[in-house]
Amino acid sequence: MTRDREATSRRILEAARELFAEHGYDQVTMRMIASEAGANVALVNRYFGTKAALFAEALATGSTLAAVIDGDPSGLASRLAHRLAVRLQSGVTESVTRMVDRAGTSPEIRAILHAHVEATVVKRIAAQLEGPRPEQRALLAATMIMGTGSVRRLFGPGVIEEVDAEEVEERLREMFAICLRP
Repeated sequence: MTRDREATSRRILEAARELFAEHGYDQVTMRMIASEAGANVALVNRYFGTKAALFAEALATGSTLAAVIDGDPSGLASRLAHRLAVRLQSGVTESVTRMVDRAGTSPEIRAILHAHVEATVVKRIAAQLEGPRPEQRALLAATMIMGTGSVRRLFGPGVIEEVDAEEVEERLREMFAICLRP
């Protein structure tokens, strides 16, 4: 393996994301991440500093939600509804979602999660909205998005797979439209 910094950094982030998603923040060690990435612990520490900093970077670089939020503001409710419908009806959960679900409750990690959700979800959605209290309306939408994980944990993946996909998406679109309107 060549010592290409970018490729090594990417391998470390991918390994960290998968391990945090599978085992939770508290159960993962820097040694586990280094081993999974084919790197040594000193290199992981040099690139990312602390486990918390690595967690934050893995979270920030692994989310695909920003791409859903960005775009024409008039289609925001539809894009969010589509993403949520797909997540609810499929058995697939992206590693960042699993990372959030298994993050733990330490104040340091809660602060990282808070900053991540605020920056990548609430503020991004609020920037798309016109009218009064955009952050409050964006937070309502974020509540719907984040609540999906709780429902999936309780009832399992594919929880509403027997319901017509178009109907699910349309109902979610209406709910997002209500949350986001002025």
